[in-house]
Amino acid sequence: MNLNSPFFDRIRVKPDEQPRPDPSGPRCDHPGCGNPGEHRAPKGRLREGQFFCFCLGHVREYNQSYNYFKGMTDDDVASFQKEAVIGHRPTWTMGARQGDQGGAPGAAAADPMFTYRRARRRAGAPPPPSSRIGIAARRALAVLGLDESVDAQTIRARYKELVKRLHPDANGGDRSQEEKLREIIHAYKQLRSAKLA
Repeated sequence: MNLNSPFFDRIRVKPDEQPRPDPSGPRCDHPGCGNPGEHRAPKGRLREGQFFCFCLGHVREYNQSYNYFKGMTDDDVASFQKEAVIGHRPTWTMGARQGDQGGAPGAAAADPMFTYRRARRRAGAPPPPSSRIGIAARRALAVLGLDESVDAQTIRARYKELVKRLHPDANGGDRSQEEKLREIIHAYKQLRSAKLA
């Protein structure tokens, strides 16, 4: 190995020295101490984000006597600890809006996973009013000229009436209404597959 190589001339080695404190840095905040204040210590409750600067000896002394809850009653400390769990932010009852007096769980919230519906069933609450049919079934009912409130017997009666009126064998061979008849038959099949007819 050639130590006289020009590559070794470019390598710089840092000396093994401890970093010295900046003489222009903060001084210890303890009265009568002139040492550098390298260690921060909190000033206390209601002064969050503010710190004293102490030397190592005085920060140890300060930390041994520091009490964040100094001057608070036991009830105040318990309340503070309870609110610390939620980050001291306001909370409301699940499913209740501001101003509501409780209400059923999930009354005002979207429930895509049916979580609140299961909770209401366990609690014995009646299920919320909802549409019992899908969009395709609504369209099929519209083709038959019916609304969502009809029962299966009414759907069958309406289907029979329209088929008798529009079928070419029943209206003297008139084929002008065949497309409408196909729509009605298709709509009735959709309602049967949805178990509404």
